[in-house]
Amino acid sequence: MSASAKIRVTPKVMGRLRLASQGLLGGFSSPEECVSTMGAMQAQDLASAFWAVGQRVPGSGLSKVLEALENGTVVRSWPMRGTLHLVPPQDLRWILGITTERSMRSVAARHRELGIEKADIAACRDLALERVAGSPGATREELFKIFESAGQVTAAQRGIHLLWILCQNAWLVQGPPAGTAGKALGQQLFVAFDEWIPESKILGREEGIAEFLLRYLRSHGPATLQDFAWWTQIPKSEVRAAHEAIRSQLVELVFGATSYWLSPETAALLDDGVPGSRTVLALPGFDEFLLGYTDRSLVLPPEHFQKVVPGGNGVFKRMIVSGGEVVGTWSRSGTGRTAVVVPEAFAPEGLTPAAKRSFELQAAKYLRFMER
Repeated sequence: MSASAKIRVTPKVMGRLRLASQGLLGGFSSPEECVSTMGAMQAQDLASAFWAVGQRVPGSGLSKVLEALENGTVVRSWPMRGTLHLVPPQDLRWILGITTERSMRSVAARHRELGIEKADIAACRDLALERVAGSPGATREELFKIFESAGQVTAAQRGIHLLWILCQNAWLVQGPPAGTAGKALGQQLFVAFDEWIPESKILGREEGIAEFLLRYLRSHGPATLQDFAWWTQIPKSEVRAAHEAIRSQLVELVFGATSYWLSPETAALLDDGVPGSRTVLALPGFDEFLLGYTDRSLVLPPEHFQKVVPGGNGVFKRMIVSGGEVVGTWSRSGTGRTAVVVPEAFAPEGLTPAAKRSFELQAAKYLRFMER
């Protein structure tokens, strides 16, 4: 790649290329465009997912992202890794068609422990679909009560596993937020998949994997095939085959003897220098900028990993990103007008004066987003 000779590629440059790919140096026009371009966005913590979208859609507020969920133009489900993501509604069915079988196998032993059999799944499916048919939907608690009344135990996580199975099979999907907008960051109503998503794109397995891989590498690149295989849990042999079908639409960047792939548009930034060297961002916990890769050391020095994921417990703190590198964490305390955002830099001397001023602007942007 001739462009790489015009700039010395370093981990920070790789990080800034990822910022560009993910819309964090420019942005998308709407939540729908953001989620569609990204393919899927981590959404285990819904408030974090909303801010992840907000950082990528300039001028947006919480209400605009909530509206996308309320209208069904963005949906939230478990498309891969047993983890909730925001996904484009028209793509969810074909993504599940690729990932569900392996996801179900991965939890088969747990389902045997919980005594979940095919007859139980069929019974809960019929009960749930009868309840939500033609209605705005039902809360998790409402469905649990219906299951319990029919003799289906929901304790010890059995209930949530049953709902997960119904969503994996595209019988149910999470729909509009439950309650008022001010209380909508915790739960969503469960609705009938076919009613909430009346039109789905149809892709076969090979075509679907190729489409998913292309979208991932364009929105997350520079990234490796291993990154995608981990992100989706799709077998590496199928990922390699899909890559052969789409590699002409991508650019290869060799860094540290490893092949990374990215879009031609992002690669072209290497010609004149990748922007973002002075960009400071307040990213949410679980953001795709860090979580979307199996190797996170390019943007987060290993010696600081425990500061972002204390004890390796899977809970990612909010991150301060400067020039393409994670340089600290941040937290919010208080509510409403008393809310404040507090940075905690990794460096003992803290953020530089310029970075501190930039972060203060980010903190104000975040607080405005949450109130809009």
